[in-house]
Amino acid sequence: MERVEIENRAEMTSQPGSQAAATDASTRQRVLDLLLERGTMTAAEFADALSLTAAGVRRHLIALVDSGEITTIEQSGPRGRGRPASVYQLTADGRKGFGQAYDDLALSALAELVAIAGPDAIGRFAERRLADLEDDYRRRRGTDPDKDPMEVLAEALSAAGYFAETAAGGELCQHHCPVVDVATEYPQLCDAETSVFARLLGSDVSRSATIAHGAQACRLHVGGPTPLPNPVSALADRKVNA
Repeated sequence: MERVEIENRAEMTSQPGSQAAATDASTRQRVLDLLLERGTMTAAEFADALSLTAAGVRRHLIALVDSGEITTIEQSGPRGRGRPASVYQLTADGRKGFGQAYDDLALSALAELVAIAGPDAIGRFAERRLADLEDDYRRRRGTDPDKDPMEVLAEALSAAGYFAETAAGGELCQHHCPVVDVATEYPQLCDAETSVFARLLGSDVSRSATIAHGAQACRLHVGGPTPLPNPVSALADRKVNA
């Protein structure tokens, strides 16, 4: 324990103040990045991932808890003697650091849209806002037609700020939602995404969890073929009808 504390003091005192502050900020951003990617982590997992001492990583975790960007939950399952290890996850404020798409303005605009055109207009708007994502997906598929379509969609989603990846069992995970506050108020945005993904992948797509409803990631299961139009023809038709 004494050696760890000495190492931690060395980390804090071996750099000038401004450089130490910059290093701290960089390390804490890496902590947030890891939580965005993995959902939950323990202090020991952070120490291993960041090559920090236990005391060193604890200092950063305490600071992020105090700032309201992360929180702790008790680890489930048996752990033997002693207190269960704390597990860390992002808070809503922590997620906002990764960027939200002008939520207040968007909420006001959508409320006005509903007042003028009725609730069905939200669904139509939600699909239209995904046009750029569809175009990017089709461009990527055209560049590498042999690549797994789910991997291509994950890449297109990540480029759009969703930090997406594929997982075993036909699962697609989105670790960030740029419009989470809006999607909480208008779940039609999530429904439209699911519909567009099914059309692009030519498969049934079901959503089992959403960040908008408190999950650490949006999780979608892809499976079961559905009719898929020719991507090139679909893109041309949409441009003609735009």
